[in-house]
Amino acid sequence: MFRPSHESLLLQNAEIDRLELPRIHDETELEALKADGSLLEIKPGESLRFDPRLDPSRRFCRPWTLDFVNDLSLAYYNRFHQQIQVNSAVRTVKVQKKLRRHNRNAAPADGDTASSHLAGVTVDLQRRGLSKDQIRWMEHYLFYMKSLGLVEPEEERRHWCFHIMVSGRYNEWRDTQSIIPIDRPDQEKPQTPTTPDNEVAMGSGTK
Repeated sequence: MFRPSHESLLLQNAEIDRLELPRIHDETELEALKADGSLLEIKPGESLRFDPRLDPSRRFCRPWTLDFVNDLSLAYYNRFHQQIQVNSAVRTVKVQKKLRRHNRNAAPADGDTASSHLAGVTVDLQRRGLSKDQIRWMEHYLFYMKSLGLVEPEEERRHWCFHIMVSGRYNEWRDTQSIIPIDRPDQEKPQTPTTPDNEVAMGSGTK
């Protein structure tokens, strides 16, 4: 549903420029952003796990991206009773250049199509191993968020993941929501498909 494209990379970078966020060049800049709270740690839990190969120093993202990941993982867990896996989060320019050396499909480390991981607004979530129903659910969820201008997603086939750039507008929108997941374990599943808007876990109760 969300094919990687030049246009998508331009949209991701346009949002980063709108927010006036820096592309993080090295570990010194990365650690400074962690120290001042500009980047927050993504913590594993009942609904969320990491690819063990992901360096703990890069399990960080912007605050609104963290809220998105937590909201999505909770809604997914309530639906499937399984965890979402984070494969990648923040990267530095140095890391991106190294990645490009053995993966020519990786986004550049600079320019107007640079990887949005460099600004800490993006996460890659595992797609490999998901059932057709789980993939469809994820696509519906992301389609709903994209239609609101809150995310810019891509489905990467080479590494089988959902690459999701989260807009800085996410928290502004989130603060207006009172939607909770309706597909709970103690309820019978509805006979008709649920719509994306009533599958989303939002609002002050999930912060």
